[in-house]
Amino acid sequence: MSFTLHGIPVSSGIAIGHAHLVSHTTLEVAHYTLPKHRVEEEVTRFAAALETTRQELSALHANRPQYAGAEFDAFLDLHLMILADDHISQAPREMILREHCNAEWALKVQMDELVEQFDAFEDAYLRERKTDVVQVVGRLLKTLTGQPGHVPPAPGHDDNMILVAHDLSPADLIQFKPHQFAAFITDLGGATSHTAIIARGLNTPCVVGLLHARQLMREHDLLIVDGRQGVIIVNPDKQVLAEYKLRQSQLDLERQKLRRLRTARANTLDGTHVELHANIEMPHDLAEVNANGATGIGLFRSEFLFLNRDDLPDEEEQFEAYCAVAEGMKGLPVTIRTFDLGADKQLNHTKRVASNPALGLRAIRLSLAEPQLFRIQLRALLRASHYGNVKILVPMLSSLSEINQTLQFIDHVKKELDEEGIAYNRNVPVGGMIEIPAAALALNVFTKKLDFLSIGTNDLIQYTLAIDRTDEEVAHLYDPLHPAVLHLLAHVIAGANKAGVPVSVCGEMAGELAYTRLLLGLGLRQFSMHPSQLLGIKQRVLTTSLPEIASLTQKILRADDPLKIRELLEKLNAQ
Repeated sequence: MSFTLHGIPVSSGIAIGHAHLVSHTTLEVAHYTLPKHRVEEEVTRFAAALETTRQELSALHANRPQYAGAEFDAFLDLHLMILADDHISQAPREMILREHCNAEWALKVQMDELVEQFDAFEDAYLRERKTDVVQVVGRLLKTLTGQPGHVPPAPGHDDNMILVAHDLSPADLIQFKPHQFAAFITDLGGATSHTAIIARGLNTPCVVGLLHARQLMREHDLLIVDGRQGVIIVNPDKQVLAEYKLRQSQLDLERQKLRRLRTARANTLDGTHVELHANIEMPHDLAEVNANGATGIGLFRSEFLFLNRDDLPDEEEQFEAYCAVAEGMKGLPVTIRTFDLGADKQLNHTKRVASNPALGLRAIRLSLAEPQLFRIQLRALLRASHYGNVKILVPMLSSLSEINQTLQFIDHVKKELDEEGIAYNRNVPVGGMIEIPAAALALNVFTKKLDFLSIGTNDLIQYTLAIDRTDEEVAHLYDPLHPAVLHLLAHVIAGANKAGVPVSVCGEMAGELAYTRLLLGLGLRQFSMHPSQLLGIKQRVLTTSLPEIASLTQKILRADDPLKIRELLEKLNAQ
């Protein structure tokens, strides 16, 4: 019987293959009382399972495959930290000793308490982190029940297997990858889950949030996974199968053609050059950057060096990371953003709890409040500037006061380096993120004081519309094409161009094909995006004539009806 399921698309592409159902440990575990003489034995069994699970995760960490993205190390660190937390590692032992219960039950009780704490968070992103707790506990339960966390290949299947699971952790995805799974689909998960982020990094089609897919499917069912639309077709008829095979072949052919554009200059049809840069998190992302022909790093998110660790990266560790990227780009520009911590990205040694962390002590506010932390980073950044074309980007600036404080801080660190005789680029460019409406509206202050600007569309849209796009109850209201957002973008790009200050977009809009021509029509000449998106954007640039899109772009700016704006955008992209 053929039927269709709809979920949340998190990694695009089309996959056709046979279902491989992965068993999962149910968290509805049994509860039984142990005789007194077996209590110590149960504690020992729990301790052994804990150590086995820790070794599994540590081994994955030490032998991280090259195809695993930069985020994977951070996610593994997080899972190891959860495993070491007293709620998971110590409290179950105490409960076993106190209540003479089985280890599985004690672990489940502690997990429920942790999940309840996460559910109390107002921030949707933080609430979703409870998934990581459940995944770690699930892995530990598998070990307790004699089901280690390795992934055997499905016997007798072809290479186009599609993994069907109730839930998958980032570690599961990385372990499954070598077995040539063509796609991943899960009952649980959301667009911002760690599993979704890893899947996108692996460039593997993935659909999550299907609710009951695993129960409805049988082993070896023929599946079509449309990772762009979030559609799963189970046992399709011949006509549908033929149609999707044709689409799949067309996509493969398009990818092959795109690879030929790697060394081509990104010029529009009328000869205007456009810079296409890449966003990265870690130095080892450079391989993908170079493979896709980026002409620079438009955003190096330095905060990933700080995340999910008990200590802080010292000056030398940061210097080595920044220097590796600067040297690896061989003279091409490398824009390194000072740490954008706070909100959903917290330092482990800080225990700040804010009622609304997105509006609290974060980004440059946190840097200025932690001068020693900021000083160490600036020293590392300035030292690295001697070894490449480094630019310093400051996040979440909102006022002249913050700009002046930041520039004074940089000057102070420069004097320190001068006194110590340490080489650096004295004219290192300093730029600011435009991601707060106040910054966009006070643009003249920014263009007078800073060397370049970078528009962070993700936060700019959220702050303009007062929408948390990770909150499923309001995420549908997050709209990059809202007239207010478009007018802010047009104002910033036009104002920067008039002042002769370079401006780029490094948010998700930069990597969306649907917005490329619109941004070009608004005057944008520098985009920065995930490396995997770069060749598709380059192709759109190469097929765009700026004079031809000028009129439609202005009509979009004058429109105030959302449906009309989308209609005009479709015409713009059809040219």
